[in-house]
Amino acid sequence: MPTQTGGLVGWMDRKFFPGVANFWDDLAFRNYILSHVKEDHVMLDIGAGAGIVKEMHFRGLVKSVAGLDPDPRVLENPHLDDAKIGYGESIDWPDETFDIVIADNVLEHLERPAEVFAEIARVLKPGGRFMFKTPNKWHYMPLIATATPHWFHQFYNKIRGRDSVDTFETHYRANRPADVVRNAAPSGLEPVEFVLLESRPEYLRVMSVAYLFGILYQRLVTSTDALKNFRVVLIGHLKKSG
Repeated sequence: MPTQTGGLVGWMDRKFFPGVANFWDDLAFRNYILSHVKEDHVMLDIGAGAGIVKEMHFRGLVKSVAGLDPDPRVLENPHLDDAKIGYGESIDWPDETFDIVIADNVLEHLERPAEVFAEIARVLKPGGRFMFKTPNKWHYMPLIATATPHWFHQFYNKIRGRDSVDTFETHYRANRPADVVRNAAPSGLEPVEFVLLESRPEYLRVMSVAYLFGILYQRLVTSTDALKNFRVVLIGHLKKSG
C-alpha cells in the first residue's frame, strides 16, 4: 500500500528497496497463482471484495472467475464473471465446482477456519487447489494487531491511506503453517507448500524512524532460513485429495 514517496522515506525506498513495487506481496501472490492455473480452470476468489486489488484480476486468464464476499460491493467487482454475497463458512455453489480457490488476506479474519476449509474442500473438484496469502502470525505486525483494539487498526490504516470501511476485524486463528494444517486436515485438504516472504516493510513506512526499524528487521529475517518463520507474508498451497 502506498504511503509516503517523498522526503526521507522516499529516499529510503530508493536506497534500500530499489525496484520494489507497491503491493509487492499481492504481486508475489499473483505470480504464484499464475504459475499453477490453466486456461480451462474455473476459479473462486473468497474475499473478492470490491475489486480494489488489481493484482487479483484473473478474468480472461482462466475459464471463469467467481467471487464471494460479505461486502455487497462484491456484486460490482469488475474482475468477476459471477459474484455472491456471503461468508466462507457457507459457500453458495454446488459440490466440486472449482479447479482453483484463492484467498488474498482472508484467513486472518476467520473466526471458524475449519468450517471455511471444509466448505472450500466441498466446492473443489478432486485434485483441486486452494491457494492463499495471509499475514504470518509470528511477524510483529500481527502480534501488534492482536494486542490492540480494532479502532486503532482503522486509525493506523487511515494514516497509511486505507479507508476505515476496508479495515476488518482480525483473529489470526489460521496464520501459521501448523494452524493451517490442523484446521484443514479434517476436510481432506493436504499441504503442498508454504512460502514465507519479507520485503519492504509497508506497515512502517509512515515515518522514517519506524521505517528504519522495519528495514533492520527485514535484513535480519531474510539473512537466514532459520528465521523465515518470522517473515510477514505466508503463502499457502493446499490440494484436495482424489
